[in-house]
This record gives sequence, C-alpha cells and structure tokens, in this order.
Amino acid sequence: MCDLHDQHEHEAAPGTPVLSRRRIMQLLGAAGVTAAVTTAEADPAMAAAADETPAAYEAPTGLAEDSPAKGSALDWIDAHKGRITGLNAEIWENAELSLREWKSSLAEAEFLERAGFKVEFGTAGFPTAFTATFTQGKGGPALGFSGEYDALPGLSQKKGVGHHDPLVYVHDPFAPGYGPGHGCGHSALGTAAAAAAAAVARSAERHKLPVTVKFFGSTAEETLIGKTYAVAKGVYEGLDAFLDWHPSTANATGWGSTTAMTAVTFTFLGVAGHGGTPLGNKSALDAAVMMATMSEFLREENLAPSGRLHWVINNGGDIPNVTPEIAEISYYVREGSPARVQVLLDKVIAVSEAAAKASQTKVRHRITSACWNQLPAKAFAELLHENMRQIGPPQFADEAHQLAKELQESLGLPAKGMHDKIGDLTPPNPVFLGGGSTDVADISWNVPTVSMGAALAPIGTKMHTWSTAACAAAAPGQAAVVAAAKYLAATAMDLLTQPERLKAVKDEFAERTKDVEWKTALPDGYEPPMYEPPAWFLKKTGQKWPPRNITWPPKRVVSQEKFASLGPELAPQK
Repeated sequence: MCDLHDQHEHEAAPGTPVLSRRRIMQLLGAAGVTAAVTTAEADPAMAAAADETPAAYEAPTGLAEDSPAKGSALDWIDAHKGRITGLNAEIWENAELSLREWKSSLAEAEFLERAGFKVEFGTAGFPTAFTATFTQGKGGPALGFSGEYDALPGLSQKKGVGHHDPLVYVHDPFAPGYGPGHGCGHSALGTAAAAAAAAVARSAERHKLPVTVKFFGSTAEETLIGKTYAVAKGVYEGLDAFLDWHPSTANATGWGSTTAMTAVTFTFLGVAGHGGTPLGNKSALDAAVMMATMSEFLREENLAPSGRLHWVINNGGDIPNVTPEIAEISYYVREGSPARVQVLLDKVIAVSEAAAKASQTKVRHRITSACWNQLPAKAFAELLHENMRQIGPPQFADEAHQLAKELQESLGLPAKGMHDKIGDLTPPNPVFLGGGSTDVADISWNVPTVSMGAALAPIGTKMHTWSTAACAAAAPGQAAVVAAAKYLAATAMDLLTQPERLKAVKDEFAERTKDVEWKTALPDGYEPPMYEPPAWFLKKTGQKWPPRNITWPPKRVVSQEKFASLGPELAPQK
C-alpha cells in the first residue's frame, strides 16, 4: 500500500540522521547493493534511481517565481476553501474501500465538473476510475494530477477524537471489529489534488495560458492496483509532467526512490470434515500457517535491509469444528527494484509449494498487483520545495495541535503536536534501506513525476492507523488539504510561466531513463480484480457492465481434493 508519506518524512524532515561512512559500509555488507554502485547492466531500475548529490548540498533558490497567474491560482483556492474542505469531509464520511468508491468518485468528479472539466468514467475499465480534462488554448504542456479516495478496512474512528473510539463498530459475538476509515488520508489526498487541478485550470483560462490539465481519479490505491494497470494500458501517455502528494506527518519533499512491490495471494485447497473426526481431512489452514511460519525463516539470510515481507491470512475458515477446505494467505513482497523483488518472490513461492506438499493440499498463486520503484526527479523536487517554503506550512489552529497532542498521549508518544515547518530539502541516504511502495511509481517511469508530503497526522504517528483517520477531516486534515493544494498549484503554474523549469524537469527525466526500458511488472494476461457496481452508479456514470478487459463472472475456486489415505485398515484386536 502507499507508504510514500514515510519517505517524505525520513528524507527531508529536520533532524534526519546522516549515515556515517562506517555505518554505510556495514549496510553495504548486509544489503550487498546500493544505488550508487549499481550498474545499468546489472539493475537498470536501481541505477536510474541513483543519486550522487554531495552531502554538503544546499537547495537552490530563485526557481519559484511570483506571477499574476500563480497568484490567481492561489486566490482561487482561498476563495473556495469551504468547497474544498467540504469535499474532504464528504469523502471521509463515505469511507469506501478499494474498487468500491461509488459515492467518493462521484463527489470528486462533480467537484471538477463544476470547475469546467470534462469527466469520463471507466478509465482502464475500472468503474470508479475517471479522467477529467480541461484544455485552454493550443500547444501548451499537458499537466497531470493524481486523485485517490479509497479508505482502509478496520480503521474507523470518530472525527477529531483523541483516543481510539471507532465510528463504526461491528457487533459480532465471534469476530468483533471496526468499519473502514480514512487511515491513510485519501479523502484529503484526492481533494487537494482536485483543488489544485481546478485552480490551475481557472488561472490558465483567466490569463490565456495554453495548457491541458488532466486529473486522474484513481481507484484501489491501497491495493496498488489502480494506477499500475492504467499505466500499462497507456492512460498517462502524452503528459509532460505529473504532480503528486500524500498525507504525511511532515511537510517535505525529496527525490528518493521507493520500493518496488509484488502483491501475491496463495490459495490452498484441502478437504473439509468434522473436527471431531479429523483423520483423513486435509486442512488448508494448516498449509497457510505452515507457509507463514516457513516464510519467517527467510528473514535472516534472504531478506536484505532494503526488502520487506509481510503477510495476512485473509481466509482461514469459518468455525473450528469444520476443517477449512480453502484458505488464502496474501503477501506483499518489496525490494529496491523489480528484479530484486522477483528474486525474493521466487523464494516465497517455493515456500508455498513446500507447505502444500507437507500438508497434502494443492496450492496456486495469483499476482494481484505489482509496481516499480519510483524514479526520482531532483529538479522537480527543488522547484516544489521552494514553492512550499514560499507558501509556508499549513495554518494549524490551536484545535489541530490540541487534537494532535491528545492522540500522541493516547499512543504513548511525546506530545509535540503537528509539524508546523517546511522540512529541509536533503539528498536521499546513500544506501537504500527500503520502505513503502506506491503505484505512482509506474507513472514516474513514463512521465516526469514529483511527490511531496503535507502534515495531516501528528508528529511521530504513522499512516494506516485510526489516529490518522481521526485527523483526516478534522482540524489538522482541513489545514493540510488547503496547503497541499497550494503547493501543487503553485508548482504547476511555474511550469506554465517558466518553460525553462519544465525543460529542466524533462531533461533530467530523459537522462535517467535513457538506459531503461519500462515494462509493467504485472504478469501477462493479468486481469484486475473488480466488484460489480450497483445499478444506480452505472446509470449515473453512463457505464455498462462488465467492462471488456475482464472475465465475468470470475472463475470459481472449488476444491476437488480427496481425503488422505491412512493405509490399510487395522485388523480388530481380539
């Protein structure tokens, strides 16, 4: 899932530790590779992401310039704060999961339609994905913005409450739980990006600046499905630059990379039977547990510091007295490049086969998503950073800091409040130590892309938590969404009014990608998972079901396994 926010904080927040030479050498021994020493022949993706900026780097100044057009864009955001924060609150209330963002996608699309965009739903075949386009004049650059609006399961939380208090509680006597919530702040992410796109469009129209502004409403970011598949289908072709942001715990940007990732689900098939007479049953859950246990043994000798391996059993049976006939365990396999992911993935697949053999079950696996590491854009980050400095940090009210401190105390963290500064722009660490992944990464190999973080959650907390959900549409998130919109809009306006800035960004992109041939990490014949939309949504968006790029209904998964043999029957004792 998208953990890009951690990259921004760790790269650029004040006080980031600088690795000593001795520590770098230790890590080199552990990891066996760094971007700085990787050759294009050995691993072109890591080589293209390499950085040789000296440690004494100072961020340049004089890149971002005030202009009447930029002023108009920022004024538009100020004049529409109510609509912007209202959209954030609406999407937060919807809290819809990946691939099912029916109300949230419509709300974001309608916001852009009111700003003069033409909206078309069904991008890349996804019902809740849409592309919104605004064109002013002819011959101008094409600028892209990225909107996400999916929530996470189990992270429901009351807005503005400083202790864990789920808004939606599932009263199940055997499996109590919580409803979905915006624990990654995507309600704010999509809103701020849409506001920035609208501000750029309205300013370009007023000042007669030729441009095409494209906003991509992206589904299923939390499962890294929406953009990776859309890129492979050519959705982002023709763009000159792409601007991206993500809620964070700090206000910062940088030009480090992210981890490439493959998401894979293993399905074990056995034979059900009464738990009181278990002989001959074949437990698929036993196989999943064995796989989970064995995969943990990969960590010491097969997992570099740049790698990540995490799993969840998402289907383990229903009741203890029925041996589970089907079980599923899903993994996220992350590493510094697609090639390194593949090496680790092959080992995980081998573990699944061993678990199936030991449990006498059958196993199959399917790739649900896969993305590259992100391609850095130093010149782009430098321009964005200066705009962030000129605009300043989010305007957090006392209410925002108070909520942040309550959350920090509730989580056992120092009560420091919100990050109310702009982080320094610093080079990435010379040794890549891994971290989160993003489906924006695949876009970055096809069009120059910049990413940044704006503080929506308290210092020291993390994304994918109920505490982030508490903030996303409360005082901290409402301040962050306005600030993020301004950072993106101001940077986009510089690309329009200063052609040399756009040229620098594109020249760096061309240099970094000259030895790399991007190819989707998704397998041949990949069909993205989808849910059938409700009839009212199809009617409102003018879509038909199913789209042509999937098989519907999907093939059923049914076990055909036989009971295990116990050998010849024993003769009765006399």
